[in-house]
Amino acid sequence: MNQYTFKLPDLGEGTVSAELVAWHVKPGDRVAEDQVIAEVMTDKASVELPSPVSGHVASITGSPGETIAVGAALIVIDLAGGPLTDPQPTAAAAIPGTNTISQAPAPDRVPVSDRAPVSDRAPAARAERVQASPSVRRMAREAGIDLEQVQGSGPHGRISREDLSTRLSKPASSTASTQEIKVTGLRRVIAQRMSEAMRSIPHFAYVEEVDVTALESLRSHLNSRPNQIAPLTYLPFIIAALVRVLESYPQCNATYDSERGVIVRHGAVHVGIATQTQEGLVVPVVRNAQSRSIWDLAAEIQRLAAAVRAKKAQSKELSGSTITLSSLGKLGGIASTPIINSPEVAIIGINKALERPMVHSGAVVVRRMMNLSSSFDHRFVDGHDAAALIQALKVLLENPATLFL
Repeated sequence: MNQYTFKLPDLGEGTVSAELVAWHVKPGDRVAEDQVIAEVMTDKASVELPSPVSGHVASITGSPGETIAVGAALIVIDLAGGPLTDPQPTAAAAIPGTNTISQAPAPDRVPVSDRAPVSDRAPAARAERVQASPSVRRMAREAGIDLEQVQGSGPHGRISREDLSTRLSKPASSTASTQEIKVTGLRRVIAQRMSEAMRSIPHFAYVEEVDVTALESLRSHLNSRPNQIAPLTYLPFIIAALVRVLESYPQCNATYDSERGVIVRHGAVHVGIATQTQEGLVVPVVRNAQSRSIWDLAAEIQRLAAAVRAKKAQSKELSGSTITLSSLGKLGGIASTPIINSPEVAIIGINKALERPMVHSGAVVVRRMMNLSSSFDHRFVDGHDAAALIQALKVLLENPATLFL
């Protein structure tokens, strides 16, 4: 019998293994070339694997949550029987962390008469028979929702994000229940990284308030000009100011190579921007921030945020940061204690800006204030230098016109 063995490919960035997140096919299914057969997670991104051939699934290897080595057999496809005659159209989407175009999973093709009664099938198996994209399936898994209980509004009952959101907005049943959700994929990677960072790095926290009244006035004025490439938020100004102060504090624009026991101080400033997505926290990187204008920074931040939320960011855009900024926007609160993005040695958290009564020039006036919450690796950054860096950043942000000198 003519069979094709599909092995886990090299996913780049020195990846030697990947976690199996989900299967989109099972033994006996027919698959079309380029149909998504599985989803895996590397340390960098979630990757959907398309089938290189058409045929019948003879066998699969591994269960969700297991780690598969690069080069290991993943699925065996029986090529006998010729090409498929009823492939369904699929929507293309870019795979984060690669240059590959992935395909949304095709509808299940098992005849209704051959299926077991609904009551006899496990929830996970039933959910796989529902038409929905991988991102919708992830949302449902994380929320503990059985997709067969969701009414789909798309073609052939396909479930969209809006359908799932509508289901999630409905009041919960009065009967309390316990849910067990396996930690897999991006959430598992985040958990491992955060745990390792807290175990291995002695964090030193420093919080400083900044008067951003003048910055807000300048920002509003610049945004009112016609032909703006991208709206100016506080982030471009903070990055521009950070680039300036890091010239005097290069020990904060550094990464620690634990294997060699070496601190690497970087000449270029590659700023990680912690960005919330539906799958979890992703940190795209604004590269060579020291060479960019305020407007160029704003456009790049906007581009990267859109790319990661659309799952189209490339691997090189998700790695190589030398210092990270974290902001919760309007949810920023008064202060926070951000966890360092290892192997970096510093992270700066941006809290929300709001008007408060302050003593200014001997009088109580309303000023727009914003706190900066920073964390430093105390093994390599002394408290004095950490405080001095944030104070220098404060001076520039309170006198924003100097950023253009």
